[in-house]
Amino acid sequence: MDRERLALYAGTVAAYSDMYITQSILPVLADRFGVGAARAGLTVSAVVLAVALCSSFYGPLSDALGRRRVMAGATALLSLATLACAFAPTLGALVALRALQGAFVPGMTAVSVAYAGDRYADRGLPSVVAGIIGASVTGGLLGRVLAGAIAARGGWRAPFVAFAAMTAVAALLLARWLASGDVRRSAGMRAAWSGMLQHLRDPRLVGAYLVGGALFFAFIGIFTYLPFRLAAPPYLLPTGVISSVYLVYAAGVLSSRVAGRLSGRIAPRTLIAVGLAVEAAGMALTVARPLALVVLGLVVLVVGTFIAQAVAPAFVNMTAETAKGGASALYLTSYYVGGTLGAALPGLAWQAAGWSGVVAACVAATVVAMLANALLCGRVPRVRPAV
Repeated sequence: MDRERLALYAGTVAAYSDMYITQSILPVLADRFGVGAARAGLTVSAVVLAVALCSSFYGPLSDALGRRRVMAGATALLSLATLACAFAPTLGALVALRALQGAFVPGMTAVSVAYAGDRYADRGLPSVVAGIIGASVTGGLLGRVLAGAIAARGGWRAPFVAFAAMTAVAALLLARWLASGDVRRSAGMRAAWSGMLQHLRDPRLVGAYLVGGALFFAFIGIFTYLPFRLAAPPYLLPTGVISSVYLVYAAGVLSSRVAGRLSGRIAPRTLIAVGLAVEAAGMALTVARPLALVVLGLVVLVVGTFIAQAVAPAFVNMTAETAKGGASALYLTSYYVGGTLGAALPGLAWQAAGWSGVVAACVAATVVAMLANALLCGRVPRVRPAV
């Protein structure tokens, strides 16, 4: 692997690790601050909401200023925000600092696919994007598993210090190893914003945005409230063991790479449809009582999710003929709006109906993604006749 890809993947790993530091230690935070599951879950939903709100800013910014400058700068600022979380005196302060983290995360995540689109030909792009998605899976895995392990030994503040250091290293790699001649648009921010908003007229892209939002709603809903199920009877698992369950994320690294390779032979919409069906089947399986079946269901869920997610961003990049940074940013915005809702609304389902309620809400979101893929992603946009 060349240094350019290594830097791109390192930045992606760091960004996604920082996003999910608190997810596996939510019961610890709830106990430490004396709050319930829904309030502790704000440490997840705050960062996801901030990512959703800020993603649409970074795409046009990178179109105007250049990808490398935006990714390296945002990642450096992310390292500082992550370190600050370690010193939060209250839950409210932690939630605010988590939101600040979320404001910097899309400087990496919303720009990386557009950078790859600039640097790699369409034929090689799906493989590179699949590598980015694989790196995002690795980051999510590290953020959950390693944070839980560190917190079990050093307290809840220690993971933030460790991941801040890792993020600082990633920022340095981005600054030094990404191509210095990446594309800079001369049209300015206004034209970049206008180009981004034009994508909302293309039903194929709107469908892809709905797929991303619903896909992530379901995924984050399951994994945000999973610790509460595993910490309760009949399992009563400790924090360290709960965090180890997130090792199922490793299946996503493999499935995203396989999907990237298959995308050259199988239509993207077909792969997305298969991934969504597998994701729904995995969620349904987690309703089973035996822990082994729950874990198997999580593995199936992860495989399905990252089959679809490995293909959808590349579909967006190749479908958008102009303002590709803006197109990717809109996808990330929709993705994380879905994630924000997925971190909050299934919590209400948990309180009302337990784990079955969480699964029902998340399966319903997956059905929405299936409909968007079937009805919108294949539609040819209308071409306005010349006057």
